Amino acid sequence: MTAQVPATEPSSPSPENVNADRPNVAIVQGFVGSLLMLAGSLGVGWLSLSSVELRRVSFIMWLRFEPAGAVISVFLLAVGGMLLVRSWLRLGQRIGDWGPESRPYVLKAVLAWGAPMTVALPLFSRDVFAYIAQGLVMVSGLNPYKDGYSQISNYLQLGADDLWAQSPTPYGPIFLWIEEIVVRITGGQTEFSILLFRLISVAGVAMCVYYVPKLAELHGINPNRALWLTAANPLFLTNFIASIHNDALMIGLALAGLYYAATKRAILGILLVTLSVGIKPITLIFLPFIGLMWAGKGASWPRRFLYWFLTAGLSLGLLAVLGVINGLGFGWVGALSTPGSVWIWYAPVGFLGLIVATLGNALGLPGWSFADFIHTVGRLASLAIVAWLMFVGDYSRLVRRLTLAFAAIVMLAPMIQSWYVVWLIPLFAVTGIRDDWQVKTLYLFVSFFMVYAISDQLDIWPYFEFSLSAARQIAAVTAVGFALYLIFLDPKTKVLFRKKLTEPSPGELRIR
Repeated sequence: MTAQVPATEPSSPSPENVNADRPNVAIVQGFVGSLLMLAGSLGVGWLSLSSVELRRVSFIMWLRFEPAGAVISVFLLAVGGMLLVRSWLRLGQRIGDWGPESRPYVLKAVLAWGAPMTVALPLFSRDVFAYIAQGLVMVSGLNPYKDGYSQISNYLQLGADDLWAQSPTPYGPIFLWIEEIVVRITGGQTEFSILLFRLISVAGVAMCVYYVPKLAELHGINPNRALWLTAANPLFLTNFIASIHNDALMIGLALAGLYYAATKRAILGILLVTLSVGIKPITLIFLPFIGLMWAGKGASWPRRFLYWFLTAGLSLGLLAVLGVINGLGFGWVGALSTPGSVWIWYAPVGFLGLIVATLGNALGLPGWSFADFIHTVGRLASLAIVAWLMFVGDYSRLVRRLTLAFAAIVMLAPMIQSWYVVWLIPLFAVTGIRDDWQVKTLYLFVSFFMVYAISDQLDIWPYFEFSLSAARQIAAVTAVGFALYLIFLDPKTKVLFRKKLTEPSPGELRIR
């Protein structure tokens, strides 16, 4: 794929016109929302039993160990998260025309909204504690593809989810090394380890901020709007900074590799995507499309197969070398099924499996065996779509074809996590999200997953009368109420969900 000539930009507003819409108002409101999330995290964010010093801070003790403090924390977290959603929507409205003057406002929003999250307790996920535990597995000389972190003494003190304690790690060799390095630097001390893992996630965010506009320009898409849709997105910031998911580094490296492959630096692109695979192997899906970029426009089928072979050889060869160095080989291949061994009700395939299982059990049949069959069909269907998109489509739409293939893998899985959706947002943004049902769908996805995260992952002290169930109910009512207000009542934001949106000019948005 060659670099595309960007579409002509619309006439840019003067700085005075941009300021007249006061984007800083939305940025300040989002900053307040992020601060509220920070405050709420002190009471209901994830805190391991080993964090003795933090648990002794009197204010944190009151928030975590008194019902009133926990209720306040839940409320602050819910209001802050949904205020951040509103601020993101309003920032897009206040900027209006996505000329060059809009870039500083988007960057300012990313910094202002992300900064409080860098010092919050982990929110919406405790995967970072599993990173620490797996680092201890590496330091102990065990094989994380065979030995779960239940092999570590007093692993329950680390705060990692016991659900995965005996499961092989689904991460690649690069991230295993990162986990080991962090633990060796910190000695396994929880707060210091969390800080380093968060800095690594921020590095991934920075890569996304840098490469999303570049990829958008290659496709004639307004880079500033693409950056707002991606990096200023509250779902992106909460998953990659507040939740400290290693997916931030995975996607950052993958986008970098995709950009270099698209600008005729295929080997560098393959190297970077392979490093991404070394974080989480899901980005293997990028490689066949990068092989097509390397083969070039109008390549014959023998040439395409040759470059697919060369791409696979380079990537797998590098992974093989890494496997020899760490002594773990391709152990990550067997662990790929670990996150896919569960399902969730809001995933289409997961929901269909639930219905089939319920009906089957009601008839005295092995309902969950039927559900497993449905899950398998979903996975096979996604692979068939990937294969179709590899072989069929225009060369100029290679990144869009990759995006649709990746979306098929995510949406046809029985388990969809909010960060899986975040994988897709940058790819759709750089290839074009129209200002119609497409962007409305994104608004609804962001709102839904923020509500779900706010009401799901809460660390509630189990030994007083305020239960986890009550906390989730308060969080859900607050977040859903705020979301309904945004959709139906807020005079500024309801237009985004209910009325026909204005089509952007060709220079603002153009899909190739």
